Amino acid sequence: MAQTLIEKIAQRFAVGLEPGHEVHTGDYISIRPAHVMTHDNSGAVIPKFKAIGATKVAYPRQIVFTLDHNVQDTSETNLKKYAGIEAFAAEHGIDFYPAGRGIGHQIMCEEGYAWPQTMVVASDSHSNMYGGLGCLGTPIVRTDAAAIWATGRTWWQVPPVAQVELTGKLRKGVYGKDVILTLCGHFNQDEVLNHVIEFTGSGVAQLSVDERLAIANMTTEWGALAGVFPVDQTSLDWIRSRADKVKERGLSGVPSDAEAVDGISKRLYDTRIAELTNNTLESDADAFYARKLTLDLASVSPHVAGPHNVKTYTSVAEMRKRKMKINKAYLLSCVNGRVEDLAAAARIVDGKRVANGVEFYVGAASSEVQAESESRGDWQKLEACGAKTLPPGCGPCIGLGVGLLEDGEVGISATNRNFKGRMGSKNAEAYLASPEVVAASAIAGYIDGPNYGEPPEIKASISISDKPAGSTGGVPVLKGFPIALESELIFCHQDSLNTDGIYPGKYTYIDGFTPEQQAEVVMENYDPEFGKIVSDGDILVGGFNFGTGSSREQAATALKYRGIRLVLGGSFSQTYRRNALNNGFLAIEAPELVNDLKSKFGTDKLTVKTGITAKIDFTSAKLEADGKMYSIAPVGAAAQELVLSGGLENWVKERL
Repeated sequence: MAQTLIEKIAQRFAVGLEPGHEVHTGDYISIRPAHVMTHDNSGAVIPKFKAIGATKVAYPRQIVFTLDHNVQDTSETNLKKYAGIEAFAAEHGIDFYPAGRGIGHQIMCEEGYAWPQTMVVASDSHSNMYGGLGCLGTPIVRTDAAAIWATGRTWWQVPPVAQVELTGKLRKGVYGKDVILTLCGHFNQDEVLNHVIEFTGSGVAQLSVDERLAIANMTTEWGALAGVFPVDQTSLDWIRSRADKVKERGLSGVPSDAEAVDGISKRLYDTRIAELTNNTLESDADAFYARKLTLDLASVSPHVAGPHNVKTYTSVAEMRKRKMKINKAYLLSCVNGRVEDLAAAARIVDGKRVANGVEFYVGAASSEVQAESESRGDWQKLEACGAKTLPPGCGPCIGLGVGLLEDGEVGISATNRNFKGRMGSKNAEAYLASPEVVAASAIAGYIDGPNYGEPPEIKASISISDKPAGSTGGVPVLKGFPIALESELIFCHQDSLNTDGIYPGKYTYIDGFTPEQQAEVVMENYDPEFGKIVSDGDILVGGFNFGTGSSREQAATALKYRGIRLVLGGSFSQTYRRNALNNGFLAIEAPELVNDLKSKFGTDKLTVKTGITAKIDFTSAKLEADGKMYSIAPVGAAAQELVLSGGLENWVKERL
């Protein structure tokens, strides 16, 4: 049977397959990824690793630590945390990059970890970015990371694959960021939710690697699990350029114990590049795609997304007419903090000054990016216009450090995420745009951009192909797993309820936050009354795309600790579902039930105590509620094992 590129890469990194097993969408497989990256959250993974009972990592060269999120915090507490992470890396021979080297995803690309046609995972939702280099980069969660440290392996369900064909060529003043904002805004009905995207078409060759990285990065916000570009001459040239830079610097900047060939980091050497050049993977001609989308790049124009989501998008031409005043502008992050981004902004601000009343924050994605920007003179132009520079790292994008949005403020940002409350006050508004638009807005004092005329009509299309339904037989139930359960339904209607709403980001990096504390703050950003309405043992029913956004596992554990038995939803962010199952907490799809509850209770109340008792039969994958029978997604043996073990940590511990 024909395979997609994604299925072929997954086949390469699957372990323990039965002889002759060909990997396809829907398969649960055990994987040994080429690399696993953790950042500041290494501090939370370490106790998980120790709790499993592991005393040494399975494959030190597989693991990468990068300190990048809270780099502006020089408090004794944070410095102690960072020192502990560094000491753990040294003890176990793990590649370690300190605060100031840059954002982890950028480092993974610069240092050759995100190698084309390999599978690389990270405990961060923007690991999709590696797909810009043709690497299957996909997020895992902290528990997965601990399991990989201990065993080298974790589990993965191969997602459906969508093909996005890009044609044509971008017009002047249009960038990769505009492409992904257009895709998010035009196809805004969860068309690619929980899919992996393969980018194809003649338009790919017109995109630089920086633009591909930006597009792949924000497939996360589009709802996809990964977004992968093909390996072509552009990406091969970029890799050769990186190898040349490594040669020039020798081993400086490479972890001291990294393996080397002729003085070059083993991840970036000539023979490996030659092997890649001569053996590039491609999808089979008759491979199955669940979705096929097309976009003519020539029809894309500068757009602004927001506020509060990426599905609402407005042309810059229209925003210019509105003259929406801004208070802050941001040019930074893993999506748009690279050399081309800084150069585009520098061209706009050259010889100008930031508008009165506007704060313009600039940060490079890595120390190497900043050094190159300085050598080009772009960094100096940004400083001269009045920009406030930040160290290479995440900062305001994650709501950390200086420059956060305050009550009533409006920000324009070249970051990837604009959820309510993410970049500061939940009473502020954040809009997303390209670096050029952000820079022009900082100068104008309102959302603006260079005038390239009226935007053309978007030329895009989609077709959907559904495979025949699988077996409808009974679901085997493992000994100890409940055959059925009954509980009252609590309904939260919101679609795309993000992890910031479920578990606020400001608590994410407080190590040692107890289960009781998590339970107290759950849903705080969504509905402060939630904790008073629910009772222990309730079943929560959410909307569609429940748990989108960040990869923080507390968005699952906080509900579990509050006493919620399981979550039903129209659909889920796959990362959220992973977090839940890895903590022995079920997240089950029941779209028809969600639609019926929306019709019955409407959307006036954020949280509704329905008074409806639901009865779930796991053997038949059926749910009875309010006099009606519903089909639900079956809970297979692999999921049952994790629930019975109390989560992946215990599952690994039992098998060490």
